Amino acid sequence: MGFFRKKHEQSAYNEQEQYPAIRCSICTGEKTAGFRNKKDGHFTEVMLIRNNRDLEEFKRIYHVDDIKTEY
Repeated sequence: MGFFRKKHEQSAYNEQEQYPAIRCSICTGEKTAGFRNKKDGHFTEVMLIRNNRDLEEFKRIYHVDDIKTEY
């Protein structure tokens, strides 16, 4: 799994209040998957995305298909 959570832990994801997003650094290119709060914009980091396998794992765990990339 990812860098921020142990395999048996799963961050709570509320579809009504959050949307899935990939936060990408414009300087280093580092990508972090997580959830952005729709009301206040707070980003909750869930896992580091090092390759496509990590991204597919994130999608599988949280049952998401479309993920917005933010820079």
